[in-house]
Amino acid sequence: MSSPAGWYDDPADPTQQRYWDGNTWTDQRRAQQGPPPYEGQFGAAQHGQVYGGGAAPSEPTRPAQPQYGQYAPPQQPQQQQYGQYAGPQQPQYGQQQGYGHPQQQGYGYPGKRPHTTPDGQLLSGWWRRVFARIIDSIIVGIIGLPLTGYFYYQYSQVLWDYFKSTMDAAEAGTPTTTATLPPEVYKWMIPAVLIGLVVSFAYEYLFLTKKGATPGKMALGIAVRLRDVPGNPPGAAVAKRYGFEIGLSVLGIIPLVGTLAGFIALINYLWPLWDDKKQALHDKVAATNVVRV
Repeated sequence: MSSPAGWYDDPADPTQQRYWDGNTWTDQRRAQQGPPPYEGQFGAAQHGQVYGGGAAPSEPTRPAQPQYGQYAPPQQPQQQQYGQYAGPQQPQYGQQQGYGHPQQQGYGYPGKRPHTTPDGQLLSGWWRRVFARIIDSIIVGIIGLPLTGYFYYQYSQVLWDYFKSTMDAAEAGTPTTTATLPPEVYKWMIPAVLIGLVVSFAYEYLFLTKKGATPGKMALGIAVRLRDVPGNPPGAAVAKRYGFEIGLSVLGIIPLVGTLAGFIALINYLWPLWDDKKQALHDKVAATNVVRV
């Protein structure tokens, strides 16, 4: 099958084009209608080859591939022709593509940002705070035991006597119907709780103002700071922060009111789970954050 009539690269002069009438070459020649190809990229023009590396349909040719060690000049990016649709580029692996938004590149979950303070310090996770609080509670209990031990001992004795008398009355067929504890229980429980809170406050205040973290927090790699200002929190912030918790603890020993206080205390500890700033309620009162260090 013969090639269709048209202008093709002149096999004798690659800088010109020559007219093919469908059967044979004519004497009509003209200059190339675009920049000449790179020398050595496609090799010499073949008979019937069109400009740009194409060939007449009856004589297809392929561009010469560079051999190992042979210089291959960089290919020019293809230009979009007038009227040709230039669609959006497909996103590469790890890229996020949206309509009207710049593409973001990364791996994992695109668009998910870690929680940080305004100046970029990473916030602590909830479980780190929980385990740090457990460690600190054990340490505070040991430190305060010489001061609270006697009161807790008397409290436990009164409580045991109360339960024993209640069980004896039930076995004798005269069960008691009261659900309130005897007043003597509060006589020993309230001093023990208050002393423990004072020891705990002194523990938090000294470590947070001097080190920025209690031993429990140090063990978990976290610390306390003002949300907007790095460094150890000032005494006023520590007092607000822990004063909120002390208030809930004191209200917790009051009958009836203690139920509501206990519920608020539970919400206080769970609040960082859904808060966008990862703050508990006592953090919000003091404008503090627990951060990774």
